[in-house]
Amino acid sequence: MMIKNVLKVSAIVIVLGIASGCVGLPEVQRAQAAADSAARAAAAAQSIAEAARATADSATQAAANAQSTADQALSTATEAQTCCDDNRNRLERVFQKTMSK
Repeated sequence: MMIKNVLKVSAIVIVLGIASGCVGLPEVQRAQAAADSAARAAAAAQSIAEAARATADSATQAAANAQSTADQALSTATEAQTCCDDNRNRLERVFQKTMSK
């Protein structure tokens, strides 16, 4: 039992010793450089995403304006058609009166 505990503790000490000795300054610097590069890439992606969002918002506003213009044009066209129909009916009545005399 005592030997098993000693072997376990020895294994843990060896693993910790190897782990702490394996990572040197160059490896830490490379890891830091990779992390910095990833952070810059993430910031660039965030910037691109924000620009895309602004473009989408602008396009949405332009589409809303176009829809409003189209609605106004439809209303104007409907009014013009109503006026045209009224004029045609009025002229038809005048013609009918003229023909009945």
